[in-house]
Amino acid sequence: HMVKSMNSTGRMTVVLPHGALFRKAAEGKIRKALLEQDLLEAVIGLGPNIFYGTQLAACVMVFKQNKSADKKGKVQFIDASDQIRVGRAQNFLEPHHVQQIYDWYHNYQDVENYVKVASMDEIKDNDFNLNIPLYVEKVIEDNLPSVEEAMADLKQAWQASLEAEEKFKAVLKGFL
Repeated sequence: HMVKSMNSTGRMTVVLPHGALFRKAAEGKIRKALLEQDLLEAVIGLGPNIFYGTQLAACVMVFKQNKSADKKGKVQFIDASDQIRVGRAQNFLEPHHVQQIYDWYHNYQDVENYVKVASMDEIKDNDFNLNIPLYVEKVIEDNLPSVEEAMADLKQAWQASLEAEEKFKAVLKGFL
């Protein structure tokens, strides 16, 4: 109904649970039709617990009746899940978080860990699944030690624990 209500220059946003991005059945058919009509401009994943009454993370889908030429056949995916201030009972989007999300949306460029502009071919290859992690890959820093380094550290820690135990026993003997 909302998409049908847009005029020829209309833009619409809707807040939904993330399940709407990947569930099959009727939702999958609707999603496919909207993508084939090239109406979806962006998918923005928000952090959890920012809406009163639900701890679930939500997403914002941005639809536009007539996309600009540089955006045709593409969908922008934004992972803004960490753009929140964690609160005790509820999380919050602060003005600088909103500004960051807007800047990513407005710049329409890939940003490692946060933004991916995907082609319709990529989306078709994913069976019209719009789950954000399929497009925005999080780079995990690989600063883990090698197995050899970990074993050497473990042996050193074990030796230190044995020495500490001997010192503890010696101190304990002084009290007996």
